Amino acid sequence: MDIHAAVVRSFDDAPRYEPYDLPVPSDGDQEVVEVLATGLHPRVRSGASGSHYTSTGSLPMVPGIDGVGRRSDGRIVYFVADDDLVGPMATRTVIDTRRSVELPDGTDVLKIAAAMNPAMSAWVALRRRVPIQAGASVLILGATGSAGQMAVQVAKRLGAGRVVGAGRDKARLEALPGFGADATVALTDDASDTAAALAEAASEVDLVIDYLWGRPASEAIMALLQARSDRSRELNWIQIGSMAGPTIELPSVALRSANFRLQGNGQGAVSTRAYLAELPSLIDEIDNGGLVVNARPVPLADVEAVWTASEVPGVRTVLVP
Repeated sequence: MDIHAAVVRSFDDAPRYEPYDLPVPSDGDQEVVEVLATGLHPRVRSGASGSHYTSTGSLPMVPGIDGVGRRSDGRIVYFVADDDLVGPMATRTVIDTRRSVELPDGTDVLKIAAAMNPAMSAWVALRRRVPIQAGASVLILGATGSAGQMAVQVAKRLGAGRVVGAGRDKARLEALPGFGADATVALTDDASDTAAALAEAASEVDLVIDYLWGRPASEAIMALLQARSDRSRELNWIQIGSMAGPTIELPSVALRSANFRLQGNGQGAVSTRAYLAELPSLIDEIDNGGLVVNARPVPLADVEAVWTASEVPGVRTVLVP
């Protein structure tokens, strides 16, 4: 089937909108859907550059990890892309129907396409990796990014008693209380000042959701543990993103001198079945306004231009065929 798609032919170049030959579904669980909307997430960019840990290095490819589509019987579904199938940045794509959820009538497809991916990381982390207890306190490291801002909302919706947001962008940091943050910490180039601010605001948190990794994470870990009043009280650190670097330096004493649990959340750490089980409740939260998202629709045909354009703070781009 001839379609148009955003096609990656080199990991060094932006995708281009061009004709593409869509493969025929190979089994009864696969179906061609009309794509209505798909989010341009940071995870999509890393996949299209070949830098994500799940990348196979195969080209050409059509990027995308999720979207909203119309099935042949007219039902509108949110779907999670299968790594072995064509991505959703196309006028039509093939989905595994087992990785889809029907959307209620009247659902805002732009909001779903924009919010599901950035919200899902924190949602699954706090429901599957370390189920949050009512009244728990949470630090979001990297709270000024789109996923981090969403994580502040998710933590509050799931029962956090106190949420601390930490990030570098001053304007976005100042906006976090409007999304539910009880306190904020500026991550600066002054390691001592930043450590002192983290210790004051977040040394007693129960959970950390980390979108940064790298130097900010290693310094934050030690700042929190050294300031903790009772180091035997459990501190769960959930590693999700690596915007500040792929590795950290962590003294072994951090693991011996405190009840510190470090784990990740992502593809492989949580089963596909577990992720899919969380989709309906997350869709409901987004659809009923429990989680706020700003979506900016852009024609799929403009993918090359929007790919290289600067991101609008607090806005998630959604490509619309």
